[in-house]
Amino acid sequence: MKYRRLGNTDLNVPVLSFGASSLGSVFHATDDGESVRTVHTALDCGMNYLDVSPYYGLLKAERVLGQALKGIPRDSCILSTKAGRYGENEFDFSYSRIIRSAEESMRRLHTDYLDILYLHDIEFADVNQILGEALPALEELKAQGKIRYTGISALPLSIFKKVLKEHPVDVILSYCHYSLNDDSLTELLPELAAAGTGLVNASPLSMGLLTGNPLPAWHPATPPIREACRRAHEFCEANGYSLPKLAIQFSVGHSGIPTTLVSTASAENICQNAVYAMEEPDMEIMKQVLEILKPAQRISWISGRPEHNEEVRLV
Repeated sequence: MKYRRLGNTDLNVPVLSFGASSLGSVFHATDDGESVRTVHTALDCGMNYLDVSPYYGLLKAERVLGQALKGIPRDSCILSTKAGRYGENEFDFSYSRIIRSAEESMRRLHTDYLDILYLHDIEFADVNQILGEALPALEELKAQGKIRYTGISALPLSIFKKVLKEHPVDVILSYCHYSLNDDSLTELLPELAAAGTGLVNASPLSMGLLTGNPLPAWHPATPPIREACRRAHEFCEANGYSLPKLAIQFSVGHSGIPTTLVSTASAENICQNAVYAMEEPDMEIMKQVLEILKPAQRISWISGRPEHNEEVRLV
């Protein structure tokens, strides 16, 4: 596995890291024993950065990940979780709730510190509360040694710019904006690099759009995005190439993006994903797939409050 430095932190993260949302049975029913084996397999493959949230599976993902990490030396992995989002429509970014949330997560994860704590999906919050309560709570936790680095996560890219202009954080987590069908995250790279802010990219498969599998009913992608991704999958199938493989190779290939999170509750799948990340892509296939996906390029969907979505391109 290859590793890159995460901004100005002292963390060297693998180019492909483990997102634990699947452990919460978010996408389909999962077996906890297999989930534990998947975490151990990820670690064996060098994917020693693990990210989770109390929102995933309504606490289940944290509990299962905590079970998997029992007996694993704490300093052998980089562990992050989130605070502020606890259900589909349940958010609390108050100072006291962020402090309490971190303590609760550490108990579930069987650790006395977190490497990174993110504020989860801040586009659903009032920016004034993020700046006035939630971020000061992270700073207090950092001062107490309970977290090593502060972070924020969101879908709309514009909210990162708004918050970082007022209050620096150590790391941001962005999802669905550096994948085959949407590379708009690259627009943020110069200012993140200038500030020394670490960057975690998530969902190289665009929340399932690039798997070729049927999408869940809740998926927010519009029909034009779905159609372009379907055509890309059919092209890869016809040419004997895996679209998920290509998608992972695309996402880990950018030297300015330290790490990409991929989620699965299958030990076989996580091992295969790690292999994909270490192989060079077929650049001719890549070129043709990117051409097929042009109609969907940099088109996203609304998430959170309207004022945080001004720059979102919709079709």
